[in-house]
Amino acid sequence: MRTTTLGMTGLEVSRIAFGTWQLGGDWGGFAEDEARAAIRRALDLGVNFFDTAQAYGFGASERLLGESLRGELRSRRDELVIATKGGLRETDTGIARDASPQALREGVDASLTALGVDHIDLYQVHWPDPQVPFAETAGALKQLIEVGKIRHVGVSNYNAEQIAEFSRTLPVETLQPPYHLFRREIEDAVLPYARQHDIGVLVYGPLAHGLLTGTLSKDTAFPADDWRAKSSVFRGEDYRRNLSVVRALQEFAALRDMTVSQLAIAWTLARPGVHVAIVGTRRAHHVDDSLAAADITLDEADLKAIDSITAAATPVAGPSPESV
Repeated sequence: MRTTTLGMTGLEVSRIAFGTWQLGGDWGGFAEDEARAAIRRALDLGVNFFDTAQAYGFGASERLLGESLRGELRSRRDELVIATKGGLRETDTGIARDASPQALREGVDASLTALGVDHIDLYQVHWPDPQVPFAETAGALKQLIEVGKIRHVGVSNYNAEQIAEFSRTLPVETLQPPYHLFRREIEDAVLPYARQHDIGVLVYGPLAHGLLTGTLSKDTAFPADDWRAKSSVFRGEDYRRNLSVVRALQEFAALRDMTVSQLAIAWTLARPGVHVAIVGTRRAHHVDDSLAAADITLDEADLKAIDSITAAATPVAGPSPESV
């Protein structure tokens, strides 16, 4: 597994991180034993970077990750990089943003307990909270660094202006934005800003929430408790148009002895300013396919051809906390 230095954090991490959103209940039911096997397989193949969040089942995903890595978290803690996110809370009507100092302090303690660790390597604010000044959020996280509960601070789903405002109180060390072949808006301002300021970028959704796996069709039906069942991204004419683009990408990938999933992940890793791609699965046999993408090199001709194929695609947005 290739590694990289995650921006100004200095953390040496695998270029693919194992993501755990799919273990929090928003993607339908699953077998926990299979999920643990997937996490263990990623570890065995050289992944040392694991990303989760308090809001992924409000402790469920963090607990499963911590249980799966319990032996290593006790015997070689410094070799693993555990990232989680906070700043969201459950309400009677759904999920709300709350990046207030009290909520973050309580959230960090809850995450430490769920993960079964005494510190978090990278703590990220999951979504910008317009109700709380960024200086208050950053100030609270600075205090949590000082007491040793977290080591590094990042943000997720922030734009360049928001990162700059947050950094006036505490430097943003990492950014976790959505990024894939059908969603490229961070190329305009966010990625250039991150490169200029040595911010480590770990992108989520490189497979477009399953669209770029090549396993979906116009007849695919998602379980009722899978957020995609309610998403316009996965139905209608735009969906069918994007499936056609995926089929073209599959043909292109097959000529180069790779799967379309590997192509999509390798493409994100080839983009200037991207350090890590976060990939999640609940099945161990999918892990090998995804991790192989870290060893694929796409040349300029490949990248131009991919741009030409995806020119026919409809841009794909992802969910917000309020929509899940």
